[in-house]
Amino acid sequence: MSLSAQQWLAKIRDLPVTGTTKIMNVCGGHERTIALSGLRSVLPEWIELIPGPGCPVCVCPEEDIYQAIQLSLEKNIILAAFGDMLRVPVNAGKKEIRTLAQAKATGADIRAIASPVEALTIAKENPGQTVVFFAAGFETTFAPVAAMLAEGAPGNLLILSSGRLTWPAVALLLDSEQPGFDALIAPGHVATVMGPEQWQFVVSRHQLPVAIAGFTPESLLAAIYSVLRQHMDNHLFVDNCYEQVVKPGGNRRAQQLISHVFEVADAPWRGIGTIPQSGYTLQAHFARHDVQLHFGSFRDEARRHIGEMPPGCDCARVVMGKIKPVDCKLYGRLCVPNQPVGPCMVSDEGACRIWWSAGIKPDIDVKSTELT
Repeated sequence: MSLSAQQWLAKIRDLPVTGTTKIMNVCGGHERTIALSGLRSVLPEWIELIPGPGCPVCVCPEEDIYQAIQLSLEKNIILAAFGDMLRVPVNAGKKEIRTLAQAKATGADIRAIASPVEALTIAKENPGQTVVFFAAGFETTFAPVAAMLAEGAPGNLLILSSGRLTWPAVALLLDSEQPGFDALIAPGHVATVMGPEQWQFVVSRHQLPVAIAGFTPESLLAAIYSVLRQHMDNHLFVDNCYEQVVKPGGNRRAQQLISHVFEVADAPWRGIGTIPQSGYTLQAHFARHDVQLHFGSFRDEARRHIGEMPPGCDCARVVMGKIKPVDCKLYGRLCVPNQPVGPCMVSDEGACRIWWSAGIKPDIDVKSTELT
C-alpha cells in the first residue's frame, strides 16, 4: 500500500539526522512540484533541496538560437520550435532582433509547436517549402524525434538539433571539486526511456545515494526518504521510486531509435561550456535532414558574448545548482516572466520561472546565498 504525503513527511521527520543534507533534483518537473506544492516549507530545516540541470531550454546553445533567428529571417523557410524557445534571447544589440518572437513579429514564418509530430504535419502540409524543426530537449524529446525520422520524414523537413543528454551535466558537477550535493533525485521521465541504470555511476563512482522519482509530492517524498535512509545506513543504490512507469532497462525500442538516428558528441551548454559526449547530432545516413548541410552556419564571430548567458544573468549558476534563483541580482527586478533577461525565467522548466510562479520574490529570506 502506497503512503500519503503526510505519512512520508512523518517518516522523514522521524529520521535521527543531524547536519544539513543537500539533495539535488535534476528535473524541471520535479522542481515545479517541489515549489508549487510548498515542499521546502514543510520538510525539516536540515534538508536542502537544490534544483539542478533539468531545463533544456535554459542550456540550449545561444549560437543555435541565433542560427534559428537568422534562418527564419534570411531564408524562405517555415521554422517550427517549441513555444518556450520563441522568447529566449540571444546576445545582440538592443536595436537588433534578439528572439524568435521578435523575428516572427517582423514577418518571419515561425510556428510554435508542442510536439515533434506537429513539425512533421507542417512539413507534409507544405510540400513545396522547407520546414526547419528547431529541436531542443533531452532524451524524452529526442526519442519521438528519432522515431519521426526513422519512419520516413519528408525531404523538406530539416532538423536544427539542440538535443542534450541529462546525465553528463551531473557527471560534470560530480567530477568537480565542489559538487554541492550529498544525494541525487533522478528524473523519472528520462529513466523511463533510458533506464534507471543510467544513474548507477553516481553510486559506483561517487558513492552518493540515488532515487528515481515521479512527479507527485508522494513520489518525491518517497525518493527524499530513500536517499536519506541510504545515506544514514551507508547502503547506496539506485532506488526506483517510480516503479509504475520506470522499468529495468528502460524503453529498449526508444533507445534503439535514438542510436539509429543520432550519434552522441561533445556539445556546448549555454553559459557552462562544452560537456563531453552530451549532445545529439544526426547520423550520416540522416544527413539529408541536417539543416547545417543545407544552409551552412550563420555563426558571427564578431558578436559579443557568443554562447554565454546575457550580461548580468546568473542562469548558468542557477542551472548547475550553485546559487538559488533569488540570489541572481536580476531575479524579480530586471528579469521577470513578461520581460525575461535569461532563459531560466522564460521556460516553464526553468528554476527562476518556477520560483516566481510559486510566489518566491527576491526580498524573501532564503537562508544562505551560495550553495557550496
